[in-house]
Amino acid sequence: MGLLLTPPMLWLGVAYLGALAALLVTSLWAQNDFTGNIERTWTLDNFRDLFTIEVYRTITLRTIGIATLVTVVDALLAFPIALFMAKVASPRYQRLLVIAVLMPLWASYLVKAYAWRGMLSSNGLVESIASPFGLGTPGYGLLATTMTLAYLWLPYMILPIYAGLERLPNSLFEASADLGAGSWTTLRRVVLPMVFPAFVAGSIFTFSLSMGDYIAVKIVGGTSQLLGNVVYDNQGAANNLPFAAAMATIPIVVMLAYLAAARRTGALEQL
Repeated sequence: MGLLLTPPMLWLGVAYLGALAALLVTSLWAQNDFTGNIERTWTLDNFRDLFTIEVYRTITLRTIGIATLVTVVDALLAFPIALFMAKVASPRYQRLLVIAVLMPLWASYLVKAYAWRGMLSSNGLVESIASPFGLGTPGYGLLATTMTLAYLWLPYMILPIYAGLERLPNSLFEASADLGAGSWTTLRRVVLPMVFPAFVAGSIFTFSLSMGDYIAVKIVGGTSQLLGNVVYDNQGAANNLPFAAAMATIPIVVMLAYLAAARRTGALEQL
């Protein structure tokens, strides 16, 4: 009976913390250089390699940089969309716009990623649009990865900002106008400070999803590598599960620090 009364979230927390503990234990094991078998002996060699081998430091900084850039791009795109949805569109069109924002989430991740691969290819849609201006497609690489991830995670930024703007009373806008403030001044000094926690709440999704992504970079990233696909390659083809587990602790630590900073802004209350 006691087990039945236990809150489900408690079991989810136990399962999650148990998985993290197993990950940490695995990262302290080693791989035999000759046989490739995993040796359950305690060692910090995997973490030493992460900090001493330059390529892994570069991949870590590259991943954090792309996750940050995706978050900034999504925030810039999401705010005007969410503002129109919350304060300009009629209630009927608000519902339609919310459905329009959610619809891309119903499509397959792979379909959307390969659609971007087709658009960014030579003679693709991007090149056909850019060619009249003397430009071409960016091809496959970090820019293509950033564009694809920004598209994939944009709804996760729009919805929290929309919810934050919807909670703002219209009287704030009217009071600001009565005091002589223009539209831009109202947005900058009244609206943005009040919905900043909603921005941070959305960024938790866009930043964490970008940090852990390993598929998009394989499809549109060319030869570029991020933390996610390095983890995937090591636990797959290389069969080096201990090093993959050690590499996987990097985004976990980064996200724990990010969540601790986000908590100070009240963003977690917006979720």
